[in-house]
Amino acid sequence: MLQKIQRMPKVKVEIHELDFPQIREVDRKLIECAKAVGGKILTNDYNLNKVAELHGVRVLNINELANALKPVVLPGEVMHVHVLKEGKESGQGVAYLDDGTMVVVDHGKKHLGQSVDVMVTSVLQTTAGRMIFTRLREEEYAPRGGDDR
Repeated sequence: MLQKIQRMPKVKVEIHELDFPQIREVDRKLIECAKAVGGKILTNDYNLNKVAELHGVRVLNINELANALKPVVLPGEVMHVHVLKEGKESGQGVAYLDDGTMVVVDHGKKHLGQSVDVMVTSVLQTTAGRMIFTRLREEEYAPRGGDDR
């Protein structure tokens, strides 16, 4: 990855051999190095992010950047997904968006291996990422059980 970054024409990469022998923890060494050279920390480590901020070091969190770039999905929106596996709850199916976002399809188990239209019912942001809950779009038009009289 470092070699790819080094080949980018508008990116300046400096490698420093700084060491802080009195500090044992790797995260603290990174923070002290960033402070010493006036650098910033690029990480996906939540704890390093928080500790660096407490020490006044600017941080770019890769997970936050990735989440900011994901398209917004709203309840009521229709999506086309491919159901890949069973969900945790009975009858659920699971699909994934191109960015890795999990899509839980209510009553989707019967469509394993198929592509279906679904309607978003809710979106949940977790520490592991975003989950989109949906129901089959065909259920919007299917007659409901029971007597409506």
